[in-house]
Amino acid sequence: MRSRRRSYASVSALNATARAKADKLSADWRGTSAAGNNTKNYIGGEFVDSKTDEWLDVLDPATQTLLTRVPQTTSSEFAQAVHAASHAYKSWSRTSLLARQRFVIELQHLIRKNANALVDSIVLEQGKTLADAHGDVLRGLQVVETAIGITSTLMGEKLEVSKDMDTEVRKVPLGVCASIAPFNFPAMIPLWTIPMAAVTGNTLILKPSERDPGAAMIIAELCERAGLPAGVLNVVHGTVPIVNAICDSPAIRAISFVGGDKAGRHIYERGTRNGKRVQANMGAKNHAVLMPDANKNLALNSIVGAAFGAAGQRCMAVSVVVLVGAAQSWLPDLVERAKKLQVNGGFEKGADLGPLISPASKKRVEEIISSVEPEGGRIHLDGRGISVSGYPNGNFIGPTIMEAATTMRCYRKYLDLHLQSSVAETLDDALDIINANPYGNGAVIFTQSGATARKFEAEVNVGQVGINVPIPVPLPMFAWSGNKGSVLGDIGFYGKSGINFYTQNKTTTSLWRAEDAVGNRASVNMPTMN
Repeated sequence: MRSRRRSYASVSALNATARAKADKLSADWRGTSAAGNNTKNYIGGEFVDSKTDEWLDVLDPATQTLLTRVPQTTSSEFAQAVHAASHAYKSWSRTSLLARQRFVIELQHLIRKNANALVDSIVLEQGKTLADAHGDVLRGLQVVETAIGITSTLMGEKLEVSKDMDTEVRKVPLGVCASIAPFNFPAMIPLWTIPMAAVTGNTLILKPSERDPGAAMIIAELCERAGLPAGVLNVVHGTVPIVNAICDSPAIRAISFVGGDKAGRHIYERGTRNGKRVQANMGAKNHAVLMPDANKNLALNSIVGAAFGAAGQRCMAVSVVVLVGAAQSWLPDLVERAKKLQVNGGFEKGADLGPLISPASKKRVEEIISSVEPEGGRIHLDGRGISVSGYPNGNFIGPTIMEAATTMRCYRKYLDLHLQSSVAETLDDALDIINANPYGNGAVIFTQSGATARKFEAEVNVGQVGINVPIPVPLPMFAWSGNKGSVLGDIGFYGKSGINFYTQNKTTTSLWRAEDAVGNRASVNMPTMN
C-alpha cells in the first residue's frame, strides 16, 4: 500500500468505449481520475492532493486496469476536514430552511443532468452494467427528491398546555456527522446521507469506499455547483485508520455506515462507546419463497434477476429460494433461465451482469462453491471458469445455482453471485427456515393467494417483505427497515427515520401572560379612585 507502484494494465488496455469514458471523466471532473492519476480529498470546499505516502489502487474489475489511486488520508488532513465541517456548521445550521431546500432542489437537477458521468464512473470502477449503474444513481436521486419536502417533514409541534403557557418541540441539527459508504452502491449510499444530513442543517464528512470513490467525488463537485457552502461536505479516503479516526473524533456526533458485518460491528461498538449515534446496515441472507400457485413466469424471472443482478453484490439480493411443495419441480426451469444471462463487461451491449469487485472476491466465491459437493450439496449450475470474450483478466463468475442444506457453509456465509435452493413441504416449513436465519433485511413470497401472502407477511421475521416483488427496498418517503443481525442502531436510513437520525428534539416551554401586555389602549373613563 506504500507509494511503490505495482504493475497493472494501463488505460490503453481498456477497449475503445471504456477508454473514451475514462478520458472524459478525467478531463471533466476535478476530484477523480480514471486515467491512472490520483483521486483527491475534498476539504473545506477545495479538491486537494493528499500528502500521504500510502496509496490504494483502484482497478477496473473487468480488465485489472489501474484507473486511479486513492490516498490513505493523513491524520492532519482528517483533522482539517473535521475543522472545516465544524466551522461550516456554525453558519449552515443557522441558514434558513428554504435556503437549504434550494440546495437539494438544485442538486437533483444537476444529478439528472450529469447522470451519465456518474454511471460511467460506476461501470469503470465497480463493474456494474450500464442499466444497473443507472439504477444505482436513480435510487439515490429519489432520496434527494424526497429531501426537497423538508419544509413539511421537519415541522415541529406546539401545544398550549396551560393558560398562556406553550410547549413547543423543534427538530434541530446534531452537528458534524460522518458517512462511511460501501463499494456496491458508489452513488446511492452517499446520496442516502448527503442530502438528509445537509438539509437538516448538519455538516458531513464522507468516506467513500476505497475501491470505487469516483461517483462520490463527482457528487461532491455537484454539491458545490448546487451552492453548498465550503465545509458543509468534506470527502476523505482511506481504510481502517480513517474509520477509527471517525469513530474517535469528539467533534463527530453521528455515523452512518453501510457494509459488511465485521466493519459494521466495529464501527457501532467503537462509535457508541465514544457517545455517538450510529446506524449500521450490514450483511444479509434474503430468501424467496416460491409457492406452487405462483405466476410461474413472473416468479422465475423475478428470482433470477434478484439473485444475479449486480453480480449478486447487493445487500437485498435474493440468495436463497425455498421451493414449496410442487414448486420443487420448477428448479430445472430456474436453471435454464439463469443460463441465458449474459456475463460481460459493463459497457457491452446486452450484458446482464458484470464482474465481481476484486480478484479476492472471485477467489472467495469460488472457494465456497467448491465446498458444496464435499458437504453433501449439489451444484445445478456452475459459474466457475467462465470465459468472457475480450476480458481474459476480469473477475467474472457466471450465475451459480446450488442445492444445499442450511447447515452448509454456502448458506451460512454471505455469498455473491449464487442462488441456493432449499425445499419445504409447507409454508410453515419455509417460514421456519427464514426465521431461524440470523439476518433480517428482507424476504419475499411468490403466490396468487391473498391468504398465503397475509400469513407470510404476518409471520415472517424480517424487516422488509415483498409479495410478488423480488427486491422490496422501500422508496425514500418510507424508511429502510431491515432487522435482526442485518442492522445495528435503532434509527433507519432516509424517510422519517433519516430525519430523526440527523436531528435531535429541543423542547421549549414558555409563559407569556396576556394580562401583562403593555400595548393596551388608553382609557378615557373618569377615574373613580376605587
